[in-house]
Amino acid sequence: MDDPGPRLPSGASGHPGPSGRDPGPGLKDGPADGPAGARADDPADGPPGARRADRTRATILRAARARFARHGYDRTTIRAVAADAAIDASMVMRYFGSKEQLFDAALTIDLRLPDLTAVARDELAHVLLRHFLDRWEGDPADDALLVLLRSAVTHERAAERLREIFAGQVAPALGEVTGPRRAGLVSAQLLGLALTRYLLRAPNVTALTPDEVAELYAPALAAVLS
Repeated sequence: MDDPGPRLPSGASGHPGPSGRDPGPGLKDGPADGPAGARADDPADGPPGARRADRTRATILRAARARFARHGYDRTTIRAVAADAAIDASMVMRYFGSKEQLFDAALTIDLRLPDLTAVARDELAHVLLRHFLDRWEGDPADDALLVLLRSAVTHERAAERLREIFAGQVAPALGEVTGPRRAGLVSAQLLGLALTRYLLRAPNVTALTPDEVAELYAPALAAVLS
């Protein structure tokens, strides 16, 4: 009987790679994260890959928000965000390209305002205030609006973004019930509360429960709205 030749390792297909040699099991597609290789967490690989990509992006964004919240834009680095997310810095660059793009992605904000036109006039201030309190009380370190507020103090790009968000979302939501000047003052009151309670952490303000804040602060909002 003729010698069949050397046996292939278990799992190898026997089809040669571009060099004429079989690349061996698990190496046919190149490095998982290489520019020419198949990406294991690329959405094009199907739902499992897409889910992995989404998880990776979410992990990076959460780490970035926390970093930007603690240190602001200027003192936050890609390497520090990557370390917090327990991934390689090249992965942050792969998903977001630069620190500026990461900042933009981390601070894409939907205030998720309720339909204020359906709220009774005497309840409007309370509903609006509770909406923001419920959002901020959940996880202040991961709330993009608070991250943006902290960065806006020293970074003009963040300040511009903050103005755009309130002008583009709060003012239109209040447009049916009050004018733009009053809407601007309501925004100032909400941002002042956020700055004092969650960033500066003034003791007399942080000592209050959310219910107490709503009870004591809603009349101030109502006075502006009326």
